[in-house]
Amino acid sequence: MPLIRFSVAQKIAAGYLLVVVFCLAAIVYALTALNSLTQRSESLVVHEFRAVVLARDFARSLLDDERLEKQTLILRDAAMLPLLDARQEELDSIFRRLAAIPLQGRFDEVEHVYTALTGPRVEERALLEEHAWDKAEQLSSKIISPLREQLFQKLQQFRLRQEDLMDQTLHTFSEKSSNAFRLTLALAFAGIGLAASVAAAIIVKFHRSIARLTEATRAVASGSFNHPVGLNDEDEFGRLALDFAEMEKKLNELQTFNLDANPLTRLPGNLTIERELEGRIASGRPFAHIYVDLDYFKAYNDRYGYHAGSDIIAKVGIMVKAVAARLGNDQDLIGHVGGDDYVILSTPDRAEPLAAEMIKQFDMMVPGFYTEEDRKVGYFKGQDRYGVEREFPLLSMSVAIVCSDNLRNPSAEAIGRECAKMKEYLKKLPGSNYLIDRREKR
Repeated sequence: MPLIRFSVAQKIAAGYLLVVVFCLAAIVYALTALNSLTQRSESLVVHEFRAVVLARDFARSLLDDERLEKQTLILRDAAMLPLLDARQEELDSIFRRLAAIPLQGRFDEVEHVYTALTGPRVEERALLEEHAWDKAEQLSSKIISPLREQLFQKLQQFRLRQEDLMDQTLHTFSEKSSNAFRLTLALAFAGIGLAASVAAAIIVKFHRSIARLTEATRAVASGSFNHPVGLNDEDEFGRLALDFAEMEKKLNELQTFNLDANPLTRLPGNLTIERELEGRIASGRPFAHIYVDLDYFKAYNDRYGYHAGSDIIAKVGIMVKAVAARLGNDQDLIGHVGGDDYVILSTPDRAEPLAAEMIKQFDMMVPGFYTEEDRKVGYFKGQDRYGVEREFPLLSMSVAIVCSDNLRNPSAEAIGRECAKMKEYLKKLPGSNYLIDRREKR
């Protein structure tokens, strides 16, 4: 005979029959406290904790923006302007997400200073575009830097207020759970008789559940996303525990994604790419695996140095992401395998336009990577990996496209093999090229 599990509401109803007035008062108070704690807990996780994380990311991005601006003004290199634009776009994105969180006016000071900074930044960007370096540097030192410093201070104050608010909220959780326990216990004892055991069971359940939920909330707030709530009953608390476990899983995935991201391009790395690839294969829906590789990149790196090579990798990452955002789908994955290799997972109908546009954009970028001498002759001399001196052409791009619906049994290994073969063939061709494997059901 299956074990019958009672929900909290059913247990409370049984208590009504035994304790009458006293247990009724205890239940009303306990449910009100539980509802209040649940709402505060959801607000803490959904709003307050997210605001602290975004504020921290905003501060880091603000410092990165300041360093990049100073480098640009010192080097006076117009090639760094796209990086400044990308950094500003990242700042705007984080700011919009922060501003969208209902914080009852606690974010107003930060918003006011950031709004005040927008105008000077636009003016500075125009000066940099005109190569008016001195004016831009003067504007930065007199207006932008003080505003940025003020914004950073406001962000720090905002984070401290948020952390204090979270501590106060967690303290309130503990106090309310204790108050609920004490009052419910007192009313239950006043009921006396047969209902004492039922009332005690309900009280212990409330106290244990709220305490564990409070402990789990503290763990999440401190950055631990694998804390077990320990509630397995099939009731309201059990379902809330399942919601907590799902939330922790999502936060853990987000943290893993951030750790997996390539530091140069901030694009997802191998772990995320493999997981997404396996997911698309398992779903059975057709997709296109677009592998992007730069030709002669090692020779370029040997001639121009690591920093120049890293700059190319970062710029190509920005370009690939921009092209995918414009011509791809919202669900596309843009990843950085490592080095000069990138991957886009899209739909078969978008594959060829994406490849053609990436090659077009890359070929337009290539001349700017070389000195005037190398650009004019169209090659330079250097040693290959075997120590033999040879002529290396300017950088080119090879794009290999494998569509899952052309494979009889698509797998990550099969797709990887086909891409490797196509890439080897493409590298023998002059210039930038893309190739789509149109053979059916191999």
